Amino acid sequence: MTRVLFAAAESAPFYKTGGLGDVSMALPRALQAEGVEIRVVIPYYPRQMPAEYQQQLKPVTHFTVQVGARAMYCGVKTVTVAHVQYYLIDNLDYFGRDGLYGYWDDGERFAFFQMAICEMMERIDYIPDILQLNDWHTAFIPVLLAEKYYWIEAYRDIKTLLTIHNLQFQGIYDPIILDSLFHIGTETYTESGVAFYDRVNWLKGGINFADAVNTVSPTYAQEIQTPAFGEHLDGVLRANRHKLSGILNGIDTQVYDPATDPALKVNYTVKDLKSKRLDKRALQRRLGLPEKNVPLLAVISRLTRQKGIDLLLDSLNPFLQRQDVQLVVLGTGEPALEQAWRTYQQAYPQKVVAAIQFDTQLAQQIYAASDLFLMPSAFEPCGLSQMMAMHYGSLPVVHAVGGLRDTVLPYNQYTGQGTGFSFDDYRPEVFRKMLTVAVNLYRHEPQIWRQLQHQAMTCDFGWERSAQQYRTTYLKLMR
Repeated sequence: MTRVLFAAAESAPFYKTGGLGDVSMALPRALQAEGVEIRVVIPYYPRQMPAEYQQQLKPVTHFTVQVGARAMYCGVKTVTVAHVQYYLIDNLDYFGRDGLYGYWDDGERFAFFQMAICEMMERIDYIPDILQLNDWHTAFIPVLLAEKYYWIEAYRDIKTLLTIHNLQFQGIYDPIILDSLFHIGTETYTESGVAFYDRVNWLKGGINFADAVNTVSPTYAQEIQTPAFGEHLDGVLRANRHKLSGILNGIDTQVYDPATDPALKVNYTVKDLKSKRLDKRALQRRLGLPEKNVPLLAVISRLTRQKGIDLLLDSLNPFLQRQDVQLVVLGTGEPALEQAWRTYQQAYPQKVVAAIQFDTQLAQQIYAASDLFLMPSAFEPCGLSQMMAMHYGSLPVVHAVGGLRDTVLPYNQYTGQGTGFSFDDYRPEVFRKMLTVAVNLYRHEPQIWRQLQHQAMTCDFGWERSAQQYRTTYLKLMR
């Protein structure tokens, strides 16, 4: 049986800030169901962890990790949830804070975390065949295994897989950290190593040193090898294309199931879509919108430019003036974009609701109530929301990039095929035109609309397929 240690900076059900937290919970569970022996290691953020899990934690061991000149305490706790064992790296100085990221010393915090993982494996007697690393927070581990811990005999057969969830975040620091944090020399500070202009780039180091690299959709794996999407690492990725692949993420189809979702006013299935209208009425009532049968558009997203929120804002005024529609926006993000949505709500109080908050129950009610789900991301490594929306019968309108291209089949008026709507040209007038096409189809072609909903709701976005592909990747690495 393949033994895997899955290392990430966050994981649901303990804490999450985005898709990484969802994947870190769902993928290990799916892999275990496929016969993989897998354990997960994450930081211990005590202020974010729900009390029910706090009470289940058990101490495993403790030791010190040398971070530059300082010997830092490292505790290891464990808990098992849904048959998956988690290890939590404990240091209150680094992780006992109000948030998970965004601190001036994030470089030191995650340098400690990565060295703690390396030094933990021997102490807990769990030496994996595969060490799966996720994003920049753990990307430097392949460098450490080659340069700092190469003398540990038990680690020499470990294979590393680096999964890139978002190439935009790379972990870029002054070269002094090689000595001041990791206490290693400058042998890796080369163009084929960790050097990035005059800085050290953790993600670049991981790409160069890992045995395999994957992204979370096949299209994104191709896109990031181009200057348009490569975030200045496209040349590095092209040089490593022999070990680069794309494996599409999945969603938990039991949690996101309109037939059983307890957050909904009325449950429904693909065979009973009339009940979906009752969820629309319930949401309209909750949010103070007029209770009428007009196209209900939805956005559930971080309010950032990466998610195309600026494009959406630039597209809306003419569309809202001409169309009898409603729009619900749920999310938080860049202050200027949050304020722009508040302004839209004031300008169109009968059409727009901006819920600037994070509310998972409300999110699922919006998926169920909405007719169209808007996701015009500038780039999208995978995206989960469009898959969740489709599972609830809300048809996505997406920019055809990354995982959005891989998951949303654009409507074809000649064949009737499709699970949503997509556009290539990233301009407000193009997006607005596609919104108009979708709204007109909803109004004038109800039979075609129901067909598209049926096709969207019956797509297989479960984790089983992805887990099988990861398992195949592990087996190839171990040959």
